[in-house]
Amino acid sequence: MSSVLDLALTESSLRPLPGPAAELLRELNAPPRLGAHLRIVHDVAWSLTDTLGRRRPDLEFDTTAVLFGAATHDIGKIIHVGELSAPGHAHEEAGRDLLLRYGVPAHLARFAGSHASWDDPHVTLDDLLVSLADKVWRAARVEELERLVCALLGGAPWEAFLELDDVLRQLAAGADARLAFQASYPILP
Repeated sequence: MSSVLDLALTESSLRPLPGPAAELLRELNAPPRLGAHLRIVHDVAWSLTDTLGRRRPDLEFDTTAVLFGAATHDIGKIIHVGELSAPGHAHEEAGRDLLLRYGVPAHLARFAGSHASWDDPHVTLDDLLVSLADKVWRAARVEELERLVCALLGGAPWEAFLELDDVLRQLAAGADARLAFQASYPILP
């Protein structure tokens, strides 16, 4: 295992990845930058689910699944390393297949393939929360994605938007530090 990867998975005040996700990244000798990125998105997903859960205790989502999905959503970039520094979608299906080969249940492996598929008719709030965490970690706001999340939050659309906007603005505030953390790790092991 790369000692640099180990630093990406343990250094800083970011929350640690779920054990099985961290073990798999180590076993596959993931690029350190990927480890840092997954840790960041997982940390943001943790804050997002925690805040929504406290504000909306009646809202149904699977926190454990969302956190595992955030921790592994880009794992296919181990195979498609070029997508760590350039756009691409080949990592999505490859990531889902990789997770399935390593025994990850399909309901958890799906996030690697669904984190960019918001228009799928089977998309759930869990899927959208992983996608949202993957955007807001760097302060990116995507209107279509936020609209879909608001629709699932229920209530008056404008109230749902104001509530979600407040949460996302708070999360986006830490983007510069997260970007610096990710950039401090090399792409290659």
